[in-house]
Amino acid sequence: MSPDRPLPQFDDVLDAAARIVPHARVTPVLRSPALDRLAGCELVFKLEGQQRGGAFKFRGACNAVFSLEARAAARGVVTHSSGNHGAALALAARLRGIPCHVVAPEGAVGRKLARIVEQGAMLHRCAPNLAAREAACAQVQAANGAVLVHPYEDPAVIAGQGTVALELLTQAQGLDTLVVPVGGGGLASGTALTLAALAPGVELVLAEPAGADDTRRSLERGERCTVEPDTLCDGLRAMLGEPNFRILAAHRPPVLAVEDVATVAAMRLLLGEAQVLAEPSSAIALAAVLSRPARFAGRRVGVVLSGGNADPDRLPWSRP
Repeated sequence: MSPDRPLPQFDDVLDAAARIVPHARVTPVLRSPALDRLAGCELVFKLEGQQRGGAFKFRGACNAVFSLEARAAARGVVTHSSGNHGAALALAARLRGIPCHVVAPEGAVGRKLARIVEQGAMLHRCAPNLAAREAACAQVQAANGAVLVHPYEDPAVIAGQGTVALELLTQAQGLDTLVVPVGGGGLASGTALTLAALAPGVELVLAEPAGADDTRRSLERGERCTVEPDTLCDGLRAMLGEPNFRILAAHRPPVLAVEDVATVAAMRLLLGEAQVLAEPSSAIALAAVLSRPARFAGRRVGVVLSGGNADPDRLPWSRP
């Protein structure tokens, strides 16, 4: 996204909510007294793993696809994705009846790739780095004129992701804090827009892998910086996007860096105590709370469990 392109605003989140209502699910919230006791605070989980496609990503992808005017939509859409956004875009494109191309890196989670293919998208593989993804997307665009729907920088995607918090605020009153994962920043920046407009007293806290903590470093330094990601949270390996940085820099949410071992422990707790299978990129939000008990003590804390597309045959505590 060009630095000169206007950033999405809260009105865009409201427009997204109206646009996706025929297609997206209202995901439930969950309480767990056992996890409340472990955390020392009152937890309200937003179960985005029950969204269509198994993750919050459908909201942004659906908004982007149904925002396109007819002539552009007819050319189809293309994106690069480690899995969840690609599956979400493929589903949204199928619902609108247009072609979809997804560039996915080698080593992506098999369950996520299967979802992309099941929705009828054309899958293109590439090396596991951002440059390879972008080059492959450019090739697809040059070949057939497909519209790029960036996984986190697209304004329509950001606005769509802001509907998670919009929905949660109607389901759970009296929140003190809302914790969301951050990778490329679509969910984080969309949430920032919603909270600033509707609940400025609710603190936004971002959970980021310690091995991919570019958002924390970028907000501390006041400029985007990059790191070489080293984390099992495959959905959070992307570097913070340019418009996402601008939105988050305006709101300055704290970022908690979480070690992978704590994220795996949170996954096991969610499965054992709440019967929720959360992927690592989702469970990190609970891990952030559990790893800083004093920070959240006594608060009513919303926790966005962003997706449930964990491969049951390759859980991180399973033996090879």
